[in-house]
Amino acid sequence: MSPIAYTATIIAVVVVLFVWNRLPVVVVAMATATALWATGVLTIDQALGGFGDPAVIFIASLFIVSAGLDVTGVTAWAGQLLIRGAGEESRTRLLVLTMSMVALLTALISVNGAVAALLPVVVVIAVRLKRNSAQLLLPLVFSAHAGSKLALTGSPVNVLVSDAGSDAGFGGFGFFEFALVGLPLLAGTMGIIILFGKRLLPERNGATMPADFSRHAKTLVEQYGLVSGVYQMRMRASSPFIGMPASAIELTTYPDLKLVAVQEGETASPLRRPVIAEGDHLLLRGDAESAAAFAADKHLAFSELAAPGQGEETLFNRSSGLAEVVIPPRSGLIGQNVFPGMVTESGDLIVLAVQRAGEEVAATNATRDAGGIVLQAGDTMLLQGTWKALDQRLKDPDVLVVNSPELVRRQAVPMGPGARQAVAILVAMVLLLATGIAPPAVAGLLAAGVVVLSGIMSVEQSYRAIDWTTVILVGAMMPLSTAMVETGAAKLMAEHLVSLVGDAGPIALLAGLFVLTAIMGQLISNTATALIVIPIGVAAAVTMGISPRPVLMSTAVAAAAAFLTPIATPTNLMVMGPGGYAFGDYWKLGLPLMLWFFVVAVFIVPMIWSF
Repeated sequence: MSPIAYTATIIAVVVVLFVWNRLPVVVVAMATATALWATGVLTIDQALGGFGDPAVIFIASLFIVSAGLDVTGVTAWAGQLLIRGAGEESRTRLLVLTMSMVALLTALISVNGAVAALLPVVVVIAVRLKRNSAQLLLPLVFSAHAGSKLALTGSPVNVLVSDAGSDAGFGGFGFFEFALVGLPLLAGTMGIIILFGKRLLPERNGATMPADFSRHAKTLVEQYGLVSGVYQMRMRASSPFIGMPASAIELTTYPDLKLVAVQEGETASPLRRPVIAEGDHLLLRGDAESAAAFAADKHLAFSELAAPGQGEETLFNRSSGLAEVVIPPRSGLIGQNVFPGMVTESGDLIVLAVQRAGEEVAATNATRDAGGIVLQAGDTMLLQGTWKALDQRLKDPDVLVVNSPELVRRQAVPMGPGARQAVAILVAMVLLLATGIAPPAVAGLLAAGVVVLSGIMSVEQSYRAIDWTTVILVGAMMPLSTAMVETGAAKLMAEHLVSLVGDAGPIALLAGLFVLTAIMGQLISNTATALIVIPIGVAAAVTMGISPRPVLMSTAVAAAAAFLTPIATPTNLMVMGPGGYAFGDYWKLGLPLMLWFFVVAVFIVPMIWSF
């Protein structure tokens, strides 16, 4: 068999296996790269070269940047804005806002960057509003494809067609000139998705959807009876407690108040200094009138973080949080005494309450003087401390954490610690991409590196943040594009098509090029497809005596119509897992969108850029 025949056979088998959907997609992708080498179509360096491709590096780095936005609460904040703007009931408003946001972001940083940044936001929205993620994620990706035609920076294909126009002597395209077709593409895409998306998309979620922790703090404070009567008071310079040890705080004249903890003002962790200083906090529990009288008498100010007495906001905020732990059988803590207000051995967590069989232990048995509570297997404790302390200390095998503090913080604490740095990193990356100062892979690596160096994420967390299935899948499938070019299969297909439609007029030429570009774009990258089709389209236009500008713009639109398969673009693959999509789910919504792109490319483009 010839190399072209081998390549065609491999493509056919790959498509069948993807549609069959019984083998893991990573296995199919790796088998594809191996088959291209085994048949002699590609060398070993070419068959495995996709893993070193800059696009793959860029995608991997974007997962780290996206996780940095997620872990600092930026995505939770963006999700709250979208929910607030769309309302919890309006599917239409939610889709319009989501698709508009991703389209505008795509115009600045490309499809891959925009989808990677907003993917966790949309997943959080799906969880919070109890909607199926499959109903939201493909609309996110497909509207990003349309948004890639709003500006020159929206896609590498835009740069290719602009350069090709200049090289042909007909001039390139302006930065926002693409919006002349981008706006109709986006409007039509949004209309089709809003009108038909609900019926054409599956009603399912990904296999590993996160839990909804948006109301986690409220649930905990209600369960442990801390909804009201919890106060955080800040030490003023005139307070008599300044310069005194924490043990000197006496509440004998205020029997309705109980001291929970003394916290350092800078860190909100339990006080470790020998004496109290201005700005430190007292955490009290008890009667509201007694708390107000105590604050006035001792020159204390109620914390600005929350309304006085609101346990949810006082205990759970940007600085500190709550965690519920269970004492498992054979735990080393069984038989030990604890009491509310007790500081753990690590010195940075506070025991707020203890429950046994779902009921709070009687207050008379829960004090230091009464000997505290003797822990038993199955008891639950509510702990409070800084987010950092919760993350680090709850890895102890003597306790089982009910919900990971890291996951809770991501959803429930918008714009938490490090959020400003994460936003600044994103803005810097966008500027690098929009101005072209650095290649996308370099911009992504720089941004990911700063995320780690700034302490937003550790190296281990950054490893876990990367969706390795997507990275391996993209890297293993890229050699298929190389094989199409190297064997001449792609060029042979293109030349035959042009010879068939070239004499039928310019409209027929646009239609033929669209069909070719769109079909190839479902199997290989749209950038590789454009590189193959652009020179053929320019040559055909010159032969027919027409301007290549509408041909080039039509090709750019066709290259963006990568809707029918998950392997058409990296972003289509990105949402396959979180959306729970099967191979056949893409074409159902993708086909009507492709028809709209065909109308724009073949009939609207010549009205804007004449032949």
